[in-house]
Amino acid sequence: MRANYLFTSESVAEGHPDKVCDRISDEIVDLVYREAAKTGVNPWGVRIACETLATTNRVVIAGEVRLPPSLMKKDKDGNDVINPSKFKAAARRAIKDIGYEQDGFHWKKARIDVLLHSQSADIAQGVDSAADQQGDEGAGDQGIMFGYACKETPDLMPAPIYYSHKILQLLASARKKGEGEVAKLGPDAKSQVTVRYVDGKPSEVTSIVLSTQHLDDSWDSKKVRSVVEPYIIEALGDLKIASDCKWYINPTGKFVIGGPDGDAGLTGRKIIVDTYGGAAPHGGGAFSGKDTTKVDRSAAYAARYLAKNVVAAGLSDRCTIQLSYAIGVAQPLSIYVDLHGTGKGVTEDQVEAAIRKNMDLSPTGIRRHLDLNKPIYAKTSAYGHFGRKAGRDGSFSWERTDLVKALKEAVKTREAA
Repeated sequence: MRANYLFTSESVAEGHPDKVCDRISDEIVDLVYREAAKTGVNPWGVRIACETLATTNRVVIAGEVRLPPSLMKKDKDGNDVINPSKFKAAARRAIKDIGYEQDGFHWKKARIDVLLHSQSADIAQGVDSAADQQGDEGAGDQGIMFGYACKETPDLMPAPIYYSHKILQLLASARKKGEGEVAKLGPDAKSQVTVRYVDGKPSEVTSIVLSTQHLDDSWDSKKVRSVVEPYIIEALGDLKIASDCKWYINPTGKFVIGGPDGDAGLTGRKIIVDTYGGAAPHGGGAFSGKDTTKVDRSAAYAARYLAKNVVAAGLSDRCTIQLSYAIGVAQPLSIYVDLHGTGKGVTEDQVEAAIRKNMDLSPTGIRRHLDLNKPIYAKTSAYGHFGRKAGRDGSFSWERTDLVKALKEAVKTREAA
């Protein structure tokens, strides 16, 4: 591992076109879980894989679902079909909350098409009853998922993505509160932070990039910087800004046309923003719009949970965990741990054994351990799925560090044996 280097990560705001789509897709997931709970339908039976496309005053919602009856209706021939009304309403609420009321993309005026259909029976048979554990759930797809944690920030996240998110979160909060001239910023924005590492630790910021939509056509880059700079400095906190730090604030000079009117958006195009900003691997699958039988989502959450608990337990300073699955098979095909040479008297083999002992990593086991069958996903759709605070509503349960004691004891037991 290099000791001295520069590393950069980017984030995008909730009004970025792709994030608008992630938000709508996750609002649909939450809607289905809420309707299941409201109508007494077992949430374990919920199935949804929802993709969203957004462009100028147009939203298309497509995918495969298994829905509660309250989200269905009869067609003219008496067949059960999906009722689009509640899906459209959920999308409009999301767009309104983000803040889009511009001519080219307006929560009330945008046309919304709902093209959801029933989940494939071929997929359902393997998910509902696993090949290796009949009666238990199989993984919703094949794939590899990664989790990561490190001691660079209080939330055990890499510093570049942590601060990139924080800049945009502060600006979005101030914009929605109507704080001074920040209220004249638009919902669409991107940030990027480059951090210099010295002896393997974050030392200072060497460049800051921020492109943010503004509603006042007269503003130029200099004006935007004067508005946003105090929030950037606040977000960086104790992390030093280098004396020769390069600032690039709205480097094109003007950013008035934003959101899906300026650039089409799609669900799942910002997966590195969603995870670790490139500081750790990503398995390739998107999270948003999927129920948690889809291991793209649930196993990535489990891998982060385990990696965070390993680091929080003091077993290492850094930890990467990979899980792999086959569609229709419950148990992971492999568990891989890399402590990056920072293990504290433990080996990767010992940590892998401790993980297997303390968590069932089948889709059912993950959903039960992290209590994932809830409408908690809309808030994950922007500013990262990791490094967030676990909520009382059960959101971000994978950020808890309640496995620390068990992992420590499991490692000790294996050492003694």
